[in-house]
Amino acid sequence: MDSSLKDQIDYYVEFKEWYFNILKDFGFSYQKDSEACRYLSSLLNEKGIKWNLEEILYSFNEALEEKEMILIYGCGPSLEETVHKLYENFGKNLFKSTFNLAADGASILLREKGIPIDGIFTDLDGITENEFSFTKFIIIHAHGDNRDKLVSFKDYIINFPKVIGTTQVKSMGNVINPGGFTDGDRIIFFLRSLLKSYHRLFLIGMDFNNIIGRYSKPNMSKDEMGSTNKVKKLNYAAKLIKWVGKRISNEIYFVNSKPIENNFKSVSIKQFKEFLY
Repeated sequence: MDSSLKDQIDYYVEFKEWYFNILKDFGFSYQKDSEACRYLSSLLNEKGIKWNLEEILYSFNEALEEKEMILIYGCGPSLEETVHKLYENFGKNLFKSTFNLAADGASILLREKGIPIDGIFTDLDGITENEFSFTKFIIIHAHGDNRDKLVSFKDYIINFPKVIGTTQVKSMGNVINPGGFTDGDRIIFFLRSLLKSYHRLFLIGMDFNNIIGRYSKPNMSKDEMGSTNKVKKLNYAAKLIKWVGKRISNEIYFVNSKPIENNFKSVSIKQFKEFLY
């Protein structure tokens, strides 16, 4: 291996123009982002010598290489219906043959359905403590607005064996910047340098409109109209998926939902069956 997986996944230099535009557009604080990153780094240090970032990244990569189909679950309004139809049509065994990555609160639905989760990408505002015991890897993102969540989940972060820390600022030793803004688009950025030619990505519940799916937050009981700020975040996520999609050669499919651009493909539940044989 020519370089460490940590170095391969880290895209701060390439992504920082996006990041500083986001800071300016939303009025976020670079200082608060840095403070959150340092705090997450300190929690990872508390894990001691048994926790090794490179070994965990290698383990993640090894598990990824075993599967051809990567299912990425967002919290959009089509999530619940699509997962239900996939489960109904193909059974639980489908999800045992795929690599399942959940963006934040989408993991709650997968846990409720008994669908195995390979990894959760989260800034901790959409999950509960229960999800820590239902995933193989958890990729925790630190930013200025979620330091309180890092504090709340401190013990879980320290005790969970296969945790990976990510940040929006320059990498800090044991915390990496793979690029990406929201939990959903960050998954694709994280996978970017790990993908093999045989991998295909299927986006489920990745909707980019003004409706927010009920799994976005644990206290939501139904889909809701998104705030102006939330819709703006989703618009950024869509732009970033378009951007990173042009930088990987793997096919990206939107399952049972409208693709964000013509160069992405949309597949129905019926068409999804063709990829299984």
